[in-house]
Amino acid sequence: MLVFAWVMAAATVATAVGLAVDDRTLAGSPMWLKPFKFAVSMALYSVTWSWMFSLLYKGKRFASWVSSGLVAALAIEFALMAVQAFRGRASHFNAETAFDARLFTIMGYAIAALWIGTLILTVMVCRAPIADLAERWAIRLGALIALAGLALGVLMVTPTADQTRQRERTGTSDAIGAHTVGAPDGGAGMPITGWSLTGGDLRIPHFVGIHALQLLPLFALALGALARRTPALRSGTVRARLVLTAALGYAGLVALVTWQALRGQPLTSPDAATLLALAALVAAVAGGAVLALRAPVPDRPAPHTEPEVLQR
Repeated sequence: MLVFAWVMAAATVATAVGLAVDDRTLAGSPMWLKPFKFAVSMALYSVTWSWMFSLLYKGKRFASWVSSGLVAALAIEFALMAVQAFRGRASHFNAETAFDARLFTIMGYAIAALWIGTLILTVMVCRAPIADLAERWAIRLGALIALAGLALGVLMVTPTADQTRQRERTGTSDAIGAHTVGAPDGGAGMPITGWSLTGGDLRIPHFVGIHALQLLPLFALALGALARRTPALRSGTVRARLVLTAALGYAGLVALVTWQALRGQPLTSPDAATLLALAALVAAVAGGAVLALRAPVPDRPAPHTEPEVLQR
């Protein structure tokens, strides 16, 4: 995993060069933008799981085989994406030719293998004996939310209404699935991310969900650092409550942006219902944080931990 992270770091530089020197575009975006974004994402994913692998107490040999399988799946996904960028063709949803459709099918199998492997590692991490209560729950819940975010990618490969009608009429379709709901792919998009400004974008919940893998553990580590100077955070129970509150709020955010995207609504143009739901979510998280800080902490003896327990 760590070696692959370095490979993806090099790929990030290479695709950045492609962005600078290759002026071709596809659906309104620079040709090398998607490989660039995936290189960054894969590097972060690999670094995170490399660190989480170190938390395992049992089954490291099996986890090593699973990790190797994940690296293979990621490598296939990125390699085919780069091939299509070099050819000037879309890598995702492309069924214009038999060859394009075959490459997209292979990528689909690679992503399915990635999800299954991630599920296995998530179960193993959830069973890892991590001494700090807040960090334990941050890692567990971050991995579970990330797994759900990865699964949300399935929404993008569902044929749109236009694609379904084309297939019924002609027996074939140029594309299978789309990023955007309520508008065609390739319209006006946000800088860097390319998320649609004219319709709902299913990449948003996919992105937000996946990166719970990094953000929740970082939140727990930040609480641990602040505890040295903030008496209210010195209790592991209080920090664990705050992590649980943050995780529930994060899961609610993933659900909210998924709901918004499925209604064909751009992230930057929320309607009254979306704003009301967001306000309710913010109020619930704020209330949970207050309760976490003010609720009495039970005076319990420290639980027994084996010498092998890793403290992170």
